[in-house]
Amino acid sequence: MKTGFCLRNAQVNQMLKIVTVSAEGELGRRIRDLGLIPGTECKVIGKAPLKDPVALRLKDFTLTLRNSEADHITVAALED
Repeated sequence: MKTGFCLRNAQVNQMLKIVTVSAEGELGRRIRDLGLIPGTECKVIGKAPLKDPVALRLKDFTLTLRNSEADHITVAALED
């Protein structure tokens, strides 16, 4: 597993594991309520033409996040 990096910088079709969520307050609660907690595995399935938002597949659903939200999530690649 590689060193952690910001979710915004992940590539499409990359398998990831969430390492930390640094957001606090209402935003932090919202991100965690969506299921984005440390240890969760996810896959980037797409990005909009201007790279915002990013679409993730985790568990049994698809989730989109703005880059301003993705900036608070540190992930690690599960495969090269």
